[in-house]
Amino acid sequence: MYLSRCGDNWALVDWNPGACFTMESSELVRVKKIVVGGKTLTGIEVSLPNSPPAVILIGEKGFAMCGLLDIQAAERLGVAAVKVSGVRSVEDMLGKEISDATVKAREQGLLKGVKLVEVVDKL
Repeated sequence: MYLSRCGDNWALVDWNPGACFTMESSELVRVKKIVVGGKTLTGIEVSLPNSPPAVILIGEKGFAMCGLLDIQAAERLGVAAVKVSGVRSVEDMLGKEISDATVKAREQGLLKGVKLVEVVDKL
């Protein structure tokens, strides 16, 4: 299967170019502009089958991830990342406490146990 355009939508296309399954991107992926305290961030929510959505909040210096994603992979890559578990949206994420953080994130002041909204300026 390959991801390709099918008309105005993205589609999963197999070996037969005439056969494609389409779903509007807004049903699968939501991209949100979030402004908190004058800082603009990008929020991404990805709908997944039989699962809570994957949620990511991206700042200028790092990002926050939901519990579905791997903080250890972010650590190995040396990036500033925090984990906020138990969320279904970017708005949920802002109101919850950081449950884990990479070394680089901790160096930026993004600490476990602090609500993300209180330190979003460091993201």
